[in-house]
Amino acid sequence: MKLRYSLVLLTVLSTTLFSACEKSPEREVQIQGKTMGTAFHITMVTKDDTRRVEERINKRLVEINNSMSTYDPESEISRFNRMTEVGRPFPISADFLEVMTAAAQLYELTGGAWDGTVNPLVNLWGFGSRRVAPRVPDPEEIDALLPKLGFRHIEITKDGALIKHHRAVTIDLASIAKGYGVDQVAAVISDAGIRHFLVEIGGEIFARGRRADGKPWRIGINTPKPMSGATEVYKVVAISDRAFATSGDYRNFFEEGGRRYSHVLDPRTGRAVENGVASVTVIAPTCTFADGLATALMVMGPEKGLALVNQLPDVECLIIVEEAGNGLSEHPSRGFRAEP
Repeated sequence: MKLRYSLVLLTVLSTTLFSACEKSPEREVQIQGKTMGTAFHITMVTKDDTRRVEERINKRLVEINNSMSTYDPESEISRFNRMTEVGRPFPISADFLEVMTAAAQLYELTGGAWDGTVNPLVNLWGFGSRRVAPRVPDPEEIDALLPKLGFRHIEITKDGALIKHHRAVTIDLASIAKGYGVDQVAAVISDAGIRHFLVEIGGEIFARGRRADGKPWRIGINTPKPMSGATEVYKVVAISDRAFATSGDYRNFFEEGGRRYSHVLDPRTGRAVENGVASVTVIAPTCTFADGLATALMVMGPEKGLALVNQLPDVECLIIVEEAGNGLSEHPSRGFRAEP
């Protein structure tokens, strides 16, 4: 079963890929398909037959789904979530371990703004996989749930196992699993000797080398407004040998009592975030990291978010804030570059 995402974690904005049309000794081979509850699109610049590479890509994506799909009751993550024993080691695969290690690093780095145990809170607000209407929960409901959340309740042992320190804690890695999938597909293509390609899964991207015409890959950031079309571009970023991930709050929200509540929730307080951040784009060496950090920066806001990103090597971001009157303000990191 394919890995699907709860609505709070599906904060993927549409991106526009600008491909080359000029003739070249090498051609652009494009493949697409379904994975992780979304679509993937891959462009490879090569002279060679790519059928064996496509087979390896599909095999790799199935392996990742089998490990971390919360919709597959026999996946590793589902079996771990059902376990209620505290202190018992739960051995995991290399894929699961790599993602969990990245998750723990993101949790510490962002002070808990990113937290893979947040899904019960998402369901409480009505943004999750349970088909209930979104609503503002009573404060007592939120406060009763918070002690069961927190990545601190999970230990990663040196020999590659997970240990629960709270029987009710569960994991949903949707906000970084797509990014990990992108990285792993990129590794498969690189291992096949292809030096120029672009991988996109559900809007998360890794690009290497250049297009067939020798120009950089160009990625469009969707205009972060509820009425904007999927192809309405706000800024364009040229990237090479970098990952690109975008999160936003303008597609999934509800209104109650004259206020708008976004699906972006602060795992530390259990409340909906109200910092005005409409969109966050992150450029980083890996898509696993870019994917998770974009989600965290939505929670952290422009001031704390930029302070963090400006300290990270080879990481850049653009935080877009919706101001009063529906205007947008930009908050780029020091090295972020884009064109209109």
